[in-house]
Amino acid sequence: MALHRVHLNVAPGERIALTGTNGSGKSTLLRAVLGLHRQAAGRITVGGREFTTAAERAWRRRMCAWVPQRPATGRFPLLARELLASSGDTTTARRAADTLGVGHLVDRPVDSLSGGQLQRVYLARAVGCVGAGAGVLLADEPTAALDFDGQGEAADLLLSLPVTALLVTHDRALAGRCDRVVEMAAGTLRPVR
Repeated sequence: MALHRVHLNVAPGERIALTGTNGSGKSTLLRAVLGLHRQAAGRITVGGREFTTAAERAWRRRMCAWVPQRPATGRFPLLARELLASSGDTTTARRAADTLGVGHLVDRPVDSLSGGQLQRVYLARAVGCVGAGAGVLLADEPTAALDFDGQGEAADLLLSLPVTALLVTHDRALAGRCDRVVEMAAGTLRPVR
């Protein structure tokens, strides 16, 4: 999905829910902000900085905690503790894993975890990224693979973080707790509230 005429200013500390139909460009927008998509036109700034060089793009990725929609397990035996350690703040990530009920799974390969367990490990990793200095949280369907109790726990944890957050979600309860809701439709944004 190509994005066009997307203009979104997010105030420091603001939490925005990004909603919309499947295939409307929500994930593409998050990935563009993260620098995972080649930018054809326009400007993307994070923390007031534009990113043109490889070093600047690497800095942007460190400034953004990322929870992917479909967490990758990879083709090699990555352990959950290694994924948590990649956050930059292993202690904080391990504490979050305990809070999310997956701390006892840290010695298991990530490809042996259920979808919900893996989602919780990625959420804990994002918390560790914030502990390591990330000021922006980009989360793509962070509660989708979780049971009802897990959705509430994850929402509580994510919304308690001292960050600016852009959360792609179809979870009405999570969207309702955000400061603002915007909707993506055919690659463009419109405010909902």
